[in-house]
Amino acid sequence: MGNLANNFSDSWEELSYSQKEAAEWNNGSYLLLAGPGSGKTRVLTCRIARILNLSEGSRFRLLCLTFTNKAADEMRRRIIDFVPTEENRLFIGTFHSFCADILRQHGIHLGIRPNFEIYSQEVDLQAVLFEAEQKVKKEIDTTFTVKALPVIKRLKSLLITPERSSDLFSDKSLGLYIAKVYSAYEEELASMNALDFNSLIQNAYILFIRYPSIAKRFRTVYKYLCIDEFQDTNLAQYNFIRAFTGNDYKNIFVVADDDQIIYQWNGASYNRLEAYKKDYSPTVGQLPINYRCPPEVVAIANLLISNNFLRSANKKPSVASRPSSGGNIIRLLSFPDFEAEVVGVANDIKKNHQTEIDNVVILARNRRLLEGAKRALIKENMNAIISQRKDDFESIPFKWLFSLLCLANNRRSNDYLKRVCGYSLQVLGVNVDVEEIMTLAEMNHNDFFHQWLKETQEKSVRQEIYELIKKIWLYLGDGINYKLFIDYVLCWFDNINNNIENGEDDEDAEIFTQYKEDREVWEQLTHDIHCSFGEGLTLETFLHEIQLRSKEPSPDPDTVVLMTIHGAKGKEFDHVYLIGLVDDELPSYHSMKKGDNSPEMEEERRNCFVAITRTSKTLTLSYAQKYRGWPKNPSRFLYEMDLIK
Repeated sequence: MGNLANNFSDSWEELSYSQKEAAEWNNGSYLLLAGPGSGKTRVLTCRIARILNLSEGSRFRLLCLTFTNKAADEMRRRIIDFVPTEENRLFIGTFHSFCADILRQHGIHLGIRPNFEIYSQEVDLQAVLFEAEQKVKKEIDTTFTVKALPVIKRLKSLLITPERSSDLFSDKSLGLYIAKVYSAYEEELASMNALDFNSLIQNAYILFIRYPSIAKRFRTVYKYLCIDEFQDTNLAQYNFIRAFTGNDYKNIFVVADDDQIIYQWNGASYNRLEAYKKDYSPTVGQLPINYRCPPEVVAIANLLISNNFLRSANKKPSVASRPSSGGNIIRLLSFPDFEAEVVGVANDIKKNHQTEIDNVVILARNRRLLEGAKRALIKENMNAIISQRKDDFESIPFKWLFSLLCLANNRRSNDYLKRVCGYSLQVLGVNVDVEEIMTLAEMNHNDFFHQWLKETQEKSVRQEIYELIKKIWLYLGDGINYKLFIDYVLCWFDNINNNIENGEDDEDAEIFTQYKEDREVWEQLTHDIHCSFGEGLTLETFLHEIQLRSKEPSPDPDTVVLMTIHGAKGKEFDHVYLIGLVDDELPSYHSMKKGDNSPEMEEERRNCFVAITRTSKTLTLSYAQKYRGWPKNPSRFLYEMDLIK
């Protein structure tokens, strides 16, 4: 088959009949209902590789949108492994990454310069909001203390602009206040040429609507569109897809599972699947075979999810691919109180999985429960870490490196100038005044970056710092060879860190705290980004991708990982412990108030469904009679799974 690698044939032959039927789909719209552990990633990658190979030499490209960079990177590696010669005809990434790419190319039509910043950290967004609120308070006399940032994020996820926002509030004065703050917040971001996460999708959508010719150009370039985890799309993402495809584009292939919609808080909804069926009239295929979970787990998962009504009609129940291995695959543990529960779970892990800690995960509905479990594990002398997204580096050297690259990319940025000056005092031992640089830059008709270089070089008293500034000037001042600059700086950092570890440098020890962890994260991030965008990766794109990706390091060996159910979505583990299975925790108190037949209760059931189907070997469920001193009933989901009679 053309330039397909030999391993493609092996993967293709391993597909089941249903998988192969989906992977052979060519033109037109398609909906693949794929349950947990059903091999959907293999189907997607085989289909994409097949299309790229059969169209070898064509000029069109193929677009695949995912919800995590990790999923995108994994799929890209598989596809490139199958068809290495067609790498440049493929874009696989998140919605945010693709929208950032669109705005780099055409955002100038909306007043967005290509070197825009992406603000992902809460502290940065709160600073922008503070300035916006101060401006509004000068205009109107108000006593409102509403937390405006979550409201603005929600409005953007619904594609509601500041001009339309005031009409949505029953309290007209509150609506006027929010509209003004929202507008001032957008003006503040625009003045810094910055966007927040939701702005990426919102502005890409606005661009396509205002300039249909740009949308037409993109759908001409990208002849095929694939979307993974389609059930997680919110209204903004779906409307962006509609703007991308227009009325005639039909080559859209989506993979979804309505039993795994757990991001209702972010706008995910069963209605999105219904809208897709109505708007695109897709052919529907199903992957009911579960290749991951033991048959005992598949059985209770089917019992549980059958209580939901918001599901696709005629959806087949999951079927286990392998026979039972026997033994205690599913266990239910009961304890008098929460403290006893987490101690019991910690002891159970130590007793049964001491030699395979890396393959164990503890899941819970919320972080509060995980904190208790982590304390219990540490008391038992086991390493434990709660997995969570990190939007910034921890160590000062990498904060300095990233801020300097951002200033080199946006040389009139007040914000990054302040950061570079602050971190330079710690990393370089050179104190330069921000206001002085800004004043001198204005007088000399210079940009902040070059003025900072000049002042820092003049104030450097150590020869190695003077030489470093010369390299920065060479690689970033006179040109943009940021890759050579990064290599040079990392080598410089590594030498300092090695001296610290060898006891030859105590002065920099505190500054280099957590350097090694950030070094590993940086290596992985840059490797994945360069694999995604190739050798022609610009500094703008590189920085945007760094800003969009989590800086969470991989856990150390022999560490128990703890996750919220939301964080575990899309992952699998050998041994899963699901704690806190009581009413008011799972299902949540909020869903209990809404009632047994509410959409909120159905989402909680899907949360439980997702949690139990993460396992490939054993599942341990636990609950206690008391939490924080309050008596609790066993979760109704335990009864629905027939684990309590």
